[in-house]
Amino acid sequence: MSWDCGLRYMFSVSPALQQGNMCILHDKEDLSRLEMVQRLAKDGCRFLQNHSKGPERTSEPQSDEAVRVCLRERGHDVLVLQRVSSEPPAPSASARGGGREEARSRRYMVLSGTPEKILEHLLNDLTLDEDQGTTQGKESDTLLDDFLLTYPVFMSTSDLCQALLGHYCTKRYRGKEDRKEALERKRKVLHLVSQWTALCKDFLREDEHVKLFMKTLYRYMLDDLYEHPALEKDVRELQKLYQLHRRHTVDEYSPQRKSKALFHQLSLKENGLQSRCTQRETKEVLCHVYITMDSYLSMRAHLGVVAQELLQAVAERMDVPQGELVLVAVTYPGGRLLLQPQDRVFSDSFRPMGRLHVCRKDLGEVLNPFIDNAELQQRMARTLSLNTWDVAVALTNFDWTIFDSIHEQELVYFTFSRHSSSGHTMALELLLQRCNDVQLWVMTEVLLCPTLCKRVQLIKKFIKIAAHCKAQRNLNCFFAIIMGLNTAAVSRLSQTWEKIPGKFKKLFSELETVTDPSLNHKAYRDSFKKMKAPKIPFLPLLLKDITFIHEGNKTFHDNLVNFEKLHMIADTVRLIRQCQKDHMGNGITQKSSSEVRAYIDYLHIVDNQQTLFELSHRLEPRA
Repeated sequence: MSWDCGLRYMFSVSPALQQGNMCILHDKEDLSRLEMVQRLAKDGCRFLQNHSKGPERTSEPQSDEAVRVCLRERGHDVLVLQRVSSEPPAPSASARGGGREEARSRRYMVLSGTPEKILEHLLNDLTLDEDQGTTQGKESDTLLDDFLLTYPVFMSTSDLCQALLGHYCTKRYRGKEDRKEALERKRKVLHLVSQWTALCKDFLREDEHVKLFMKTLYRYMLDDLYEHPALEKDVRELQKLYQLHRRHTVDEYSPQRKSKALFHQLSLKENGLQSRCTQRETKEVLCHVYITMDSYLSMRAHLGVVAQELLQAVAERMDVPQGELVLVAVTYPGGRLLLQPQDRVFSDSFRPMGRLHVCRKDLGEVLNPFIDNAELQQRMARTLSLNTWDVAVALTNFDWTIFDSIHEQELVYFTFSRHSSSGHTMALELLLQRCNDVQLWVMTEVLLCPTLCKRVQLIKKFIKIAAHCKAQRNLNCFFAIIMGLNTAAVSRLSQTWEKIPGKFKKLFSELETVTDPSLNHKAYRDSFKKMKAPKIPFLPLLLKDITFIHEGNKTFHDNLVNFEKLHMIADTVRLIRQCQKDHMGNGITQKSSSEVRAYIDYLHIVDNQQTLFELSHRLEPRA
């Protein structure tokens, strides 16, 4: 069949398809232009018609789910779209623009395609108003967000920068492009860049390709200002965003200028973009400093921390003179590196120089285990004296500081390139590590408590702390505490659990129900959904959901990006953004006691499972 829409295009429909027919565009004159597909849709053209010799179905219009468009170039599929219907626009008194609003209610979402064609469709689908605001449908907003969150899966940042520059500069029509169309094309690219930098600013600021791209784009925008004065607003926004400034003479915008380079000198303000080194030093990590062969202190430190700072913190916690201690990094089995006081602990790859051990300077050995000295008794008394609500507040404040800095894209990097993107997943790995530390801390505290009555008191405290964490909407720490109490080394202490009062056993049973993994963690999901934001989810389960999508669906189909899969992943990682938002002023952090905060920031942890079981059997020997 053919339609006369300014040019003639040939469409062929597979007769074998009934429901879910696919319309295939064959290259006739210039069918690589996605504008043609969209214009046909906006003109109300019906793509799919069933030419099979079976019974006609004129009385049953095809649903949107059945309307798919396949774009082909040189005999190969390059883009597969599916029509979706947006919510109809509100009726207005004026009929002007009615056809345009009707067209917006019929949009096409991407099922699969090449990276270049997906980007091209995305730009074509953008609709900008005269004030540079967007009047897009929900599907276009979602497509843009999906693309920006998941593009690292199928194209590099460098490739995206080059593609955007190409769309900004190159005329996309073989015929003449009037000024209005050219301005609209440029503004669409600038809108996408604005959304991209707003969404991924922390990642992009350290990327050299992006810095060069922004400078080049800025230069092109200055070149276009004479012909398109409306871009002045976009120039100012880009200046503000990337701290760019221009030096020019009065006649900079004159077409008679001799040398554009003379007037377009770009520079970064001294107080603008921070250097990579400075940014690295402001980031925080959880540092594990082993004080015995199987136990460590977990403490929060900045990436620029030096050996002397860690030694001072350990000396204060262990009540040992700092001058008697040295910090050793075990770099490989049998290899030790003695760190000097001003040596940096973390390398450029955001990893410690090795497994960190604190040793006595005179003996060259690790400290004596703290399970038999006076410090243990003092620490146990201090733990039991702490208010459970204050402990939960300190734990939640600690976790929120990390969670609030997590970017949705970290989960994408973690899932698709776990071993090569440590710099992009620092906050995520930090909170996962914290969850593991809290679980081990609960086990350590219980199993290092020598007397039965104090051990009962301690378990009661942890049950209350878990309940308080749930009330404070910190499900990550809540899960860690419950899992710590449910580990085999703790749950086997039958004499201890028998002494727990009935009301605490009932409370613990109710809390356990939330962590029940049956029906795909339905109890947790239902409970978490009812909680108002901001809130901290149980991250391991969120990563499990993303991994399930990743492992169960191919990323590429016939060399086309499976964008349906990426949409599912983007939809899942958006939970991070939803949990971080505080629309109603329901702040999750509270003022915490300095004493409790000092305790929570430095946790004593035994991480050797064999040692933990030995401690458990020492407390209650096997019958």
